[in-house]
Amino acid sequence: MSGSGTPLRADALRNRRKILAAAKEMFAVRGPDVPMEDVARRAAVGVATLYRRFPDRETLIRAVARDTFARVLEESRAAVAEEPGAWEALVRMLRSSRELQLSVQLAVHSQLARDTIRDDPGTGRFRDELLGVLDRVVKAAQEEGTLRGDIGTGDVAALLSLLLRRTPDPPDGSAGVAAERAMGLMLDGLRARPGNTSLPGDPLSVGDFDEQEKRNLRR
Repeated sequence: MSGSGTPLRADALRNRRKILAAAKEMFAVRGPDVPMEDVARRAAVGVATLYRRFPDRETLIRAVARDTFARVLEESRAAVAEEPGAWEALVRMLRSSRELQLSVQLAVHSQLARDTIRDDPGTGRFRDELLGVLDRVVKAAQEEGTLRGDIGTGDVAALLSLLLRRTPDPPDGSAGVAAERAMGLMLDGLRARPGNTSLPGDPLSVGDFDEQEKRNLRR
């Protein structure tokens, strides 16, 4: 769809997808201040084509954030539908959520991206829907006894957000193993088992997490 709601022609849709893919790749490596001309070159489209689809940097950042959240939301719903239990669905959701890493890092490292994402209602809707799916899976996993009962959905979201805030992987991919270890440690700590260590404070709800993230975005 175009910004006006008019369906895009097949060639225009292809170009849009190519630009978004190139922007994601370049934002991850060089940040959202990368020249728009470099994004066009990476996408193998003309600069005029890029600006026709995305007239300014804020529009492109917004589109990248929306596309990222939409993809994770789609995968999360698929995990709920396809996995045999709530724990398996939660594990799949958390592992696939590394797609969110770019949006998280943009919000952390770029004031422009932080302001753009914060003020975009479209991104907000995708994010709220994703948190809703996560909340249902967390509660279902607790009911089946696989997820410890002394945590809230906000705790899970906060842990994931902290994990995704790490710096981007170096070109040699050496950080990939460390990231997988960190994810494994997080999942191990979330799993319900006899002798789980008591946690200080109260469980964090989705609302608690939202308030925390809003404070982070205002900084």
